[in-house]
Amino acid sequence: MVSLLIAIIYMAFISLGLPDSLLGSAWPVMHGELGVPLSYAGIITMIISGGTIVSSLCTTRVVKKFGTGLTTAISVALTALARVGFFLSHSFWLLCVFAIPYGLGAGAVDAALNNYVALHYSSRHMSWLHAFWAVGVTISPNIMGACLTNNLSWNVGYFFVAALQTLLVILLFSTLKLWKKDGDEEETEETKALSVAQALKIKGAPLVMIAFFSFCALEGTAGLWASSYLVEYREISKETAALFASLFYFGEMIGRFLNGFVADKWGDKRMIRLGIIVMLVGIAVILLPVTTDVPALLGIVVLGLGAAPVYPCVIHSTPDNFGRENSQALVGIQMASAYLGTTFMPPAFGLLAQYVHVGLYPVFLGVFAVLMLITTELLNRKLGKNSHAK
Repeated sequence: MVSLLIAIIYMAFISLGLPDSLLGSAWPVMHGELGVPLSYAGIITMIISGGTIVSSLCTTRVVKKFGTGLTTAISVALTALARVGFFLSHSFWLLCVFAIPYGLGAGAVDAALNNYVALHYSSRHMSWLHAFWAVGVTISPNIMGACLTNNLSWNVGYFFVAALQTLLVILLFSTLKLWKKDGDEEETEETKALSVAQALKIKGAPLVMIAFFSFCALEGTAGLWASSYLVEYREISKETAALFASLFYFGEMIGRFLNGFVADKWGDKRMIRLGIIVMLVGIAVILLPVTTDVPALLGIVVLGLGAAPVYPCVIHSTPDNFGRENSQALVGIQMASAYLGTTFMPPAFGLLAQYVHVGLYPVFLGVFAVLMLITTELLNRKLGKNSHAK
């Protein structure tokens, strides 16, 4: 039963990743058909991000009342509804309306499932869980690309993703008993429905929030601006730049699958430290003042490999660091911090690139990598013997 449940959770995370790159891959076509400027994609993503932040912060109380299984099923149903709405939409304002359940559902399922796996499964499964998210992110542009290549509307791409998510919703509702057998009810009864203010007072909470914000600021900026940096600053061809920019996420995906084989043995703290150090090495390689472009290209791949263990291992260490009874509240504020970093820092670098220089790309990333290293090491010292993560 347990193996079936973790398989369902993996599928839920593939579903969570599916829409994350769908809008970006379809928007060059969408904005023209909708008659809105290219920049309006930012409005939709801001609405989605706002919903994810709100729902992440509210997840503790929702899970306390309904349990992780039902919360996940309802949340995925909300995201599937949003995808159906995108499929049916032919105006920009309708996309904005359906972006609301999109964000609310995604934030809740993200926070609920991350905490559930942190409580009930090993670090290995947390790494693989986030690897499956990367699988979803990789699949969806191919779905949209296949539709557009075959002269189908972008709406059809959303239809296929909505259909996949609807199948998952049916599966989730039909297997709710599995969650109860795996201790969901007991964990719900033990979990404290802490407010955000109460969670922030827990020792080390501000540090882990800064670490999460920094990681997602780096990850979002690295993925979004890698190609522009390679083309505009390194003068690499657009085709080569696009390939290696995509390999940042590919590196994350492969890295997380590989991390799963060593995470339990090495421990979360060591994996986090090693990941950040590898990220710094990747940034240093990008910065090398050499005439050949090979180091910059390899540095982006190394950066993705280094990023692989950080996010899942910080999440998995939450019950050990802050107590099982507080973990859902802490995961919720960590998710909210992550969404803030993803939402605001990549556009901030865009302004920096426009008004100062795109060559600051590795320096910008380096600031957040160093901030991550400082805050995670301070967290380790602050918690000391209270933490059981190696």
